[in-house]
Amino acid sequence: MGLLNSTLNQAVENEWVTLPGGELEGRRPKTLCGPCRLRKAAGAPARAICFECYRADRKRQDGFEVALKAAGEFESASEARFQDGLPFEPVNLARLELLKAERSQARHQARAGIGQYVDKRRQAQIAARHALQRLGEELRVQGMHAAELQLPEAWLPFVASR
Repeated sequence: MGLLNSTLNQAVENEWVTLPGGELEGRRPKTLCGPCRLRKAAGAPARAICFECYRADRKRQDGFEVALKAAGEFESASEARFQDGLPFEPVNLARLELLKAERSQARHQARAGIGQYVDKRRQAQIAARHALQRLGEELRVQGMHAAELQLPEAWLPFVASR
């Protein structure tokens, strides 16, 4: 079976060419050695392929087979593949120190003035929520309802919501 000509879809003659000596034949190489490339570029008539052309073509085919095998065994989702690129860039220590200093200064300014009471208010809210949860648990254990307690009206949404 001959090679197909891509423009005319016809079989190309002489897929097999004789090696020097005329006794052996081999497939027409796709890779030529240096001297044969020069001869072809000069327009010299085609002749039997030389052994160097045959070796160059075999080397090309072997390289292709090795690459194809490696591609078949390549695991694209492996952990090692993603670890090879790490770290992506070195840490800029000077910039990191600058950012830490800016954040520390921002925290200090947030605690000045009325901001000093924000954390105390947040802690009081958390403590009140925990106290209401404990109270609710005790009521469930005793079988009582929140409506039976004498609690301030502002507390009822927190106690009776569950």
